[in-house]
Amino acid sequence: MSYKVLIVDDSKLARMSVAKLLNGLKPDWPRFEAANAEDAMKMLADVQPDLVLLDFNMPGRDGLEVAAELRERNPSMPVAVISANIQIEIVNRAGDAGATFLPKPLTEQALAAFLTDAEQRLAEM
Repeated sequence: MSYKVLIVDDSKLARMSVAKLLNGLKPDWPRFEAANAEDAMKMLADVQPDLVLLDFNMPGRDGLEVAAELRERNPSMPVAVISANIQIEIVNRAGDAGATFLPKPLTEQALAAFLTDAEQRLAEM
């Protein structure tokens, strides 16, 4: 089964990097991109993503705020916050928001583990 993925990052290069990894792991999963939190929230109704990959450090609202709002709207949606800021406080806040923390640079192994978990959770719904 394929799932729709929303990639949110203010850096086009970072979105391309995540999309490339995702394409290598799940080439049949449709991908959608947003450059910031506001665009991502606007896309939710149209795209109806199954899971979201969020950058932590974005202008306006950060990835943790968006993760919390996404989980509030859809508690079963798998959400990952991606950041080079690997402070324990950020990792804990991601967990508190119901999101998985993935360190930058994002590796294929880390993304694969998140996607496997997300697939299992989505299949149970």
